[in-house]
Amino acid sequence: MEAVTVAFPVAQDVTLQADRYGPENGAPVILLHGGGQTRWSWRGTAQSLAAQAGAGEGAFTVYAVDMRGHGQSSWCPQGDYTLDHFAADIRVLVGMMSRPPVIVGASLGGITALLACGEEPRAPCAAMVLVDIAPRMEARGTDRVGTFMRDTMGGFDTLEQAAEAVANYSRNPGRASRPEGLLKNLRQQPDGRYYWHWDPAFMDVGKKQAWDRAKVEARLMAAAAQIDAPMLVVRGSESDVLSRETMDHLKQALPHIAQAEIPGARHMIAGDDNARFNAAILPFLQAHAAGRENV
Repeated sequence: MEAVTVAFPVAQDVTLQADRYGPENGAPVILLHGGGQTRWSWRGTAQSLAAQAGAGEGAFTVYAVDMRGHGQSSWCPQGDYTLDHFAADIRVLVGMMSRPPVIVGASLGGITALLACGEEPRAPCAAMVLVDIAPRMEARGTDRVGTFMRDTMGGFDTLEQAAEAVANYSRNPGRASRPEGLLKNLRQQPDGRYYWHWDPAFMDVGKKQAWDRAKVEARLMAAAAQIDAPMLVVRGSESDVLSRETMDHLKQALPHIAQAEIPGARHMIAGDDNARFNAAILPFLQAHAAGRENV
């Protein structure tokens, strides 16, 4: 299924690029990637969801979005990459939908969804899926993500070198055999080296806004408690970002949030086992996708 590229102006000098899959009049589903990724990471899921019901009743209109500073969306000259900026973008994006969307957010995308829909002014959503992210996270896992991003900011001499770095990070040697699959996430610059398709200033946000883990987690927990739409957290069984202990804590604190686990998957669930991930979220989306107009 071919995608249609659409643009959403969400702030002064910030336009989000997205790929739309499925009919224009289906129940909207917004897919938000993790930090350092692009909308391309959702291609398999977007195609699968859009193909479920064709153009008939029950169809989804799926938007895989490049968040600010990532992929083909605007890079911010002022380095405005705080959580508040990301959340503000999604509030505007949701307001452009014909009805409240289901929001599926991985990692940073999930954090952004929580804040956009759980803090004032609250964006309406029909349902929310958090992909290997929750208000409480394991420091060792999030630190490993940040370390990988910082360590590879200098780029790569070849696609094979980039593929090897990803394989080592993901602990999935099979990824090294398909370096061409990384082309959507890399830019080749005039110096001949390949660089990630995101603004390096994204990693400087910590210098501008102190990251107090306890305060951020408390903020996310409070936001999650304010969301009255159905919610599902999907965890990779081998994730180092969400442990079983963190999932148990979430169940005790917010028992209304449903949980699912993908065997053998790590933090990059949709990439590790796309078929099982799609199967895990499809019934939830079919049950909760909105049928009412947005206001």
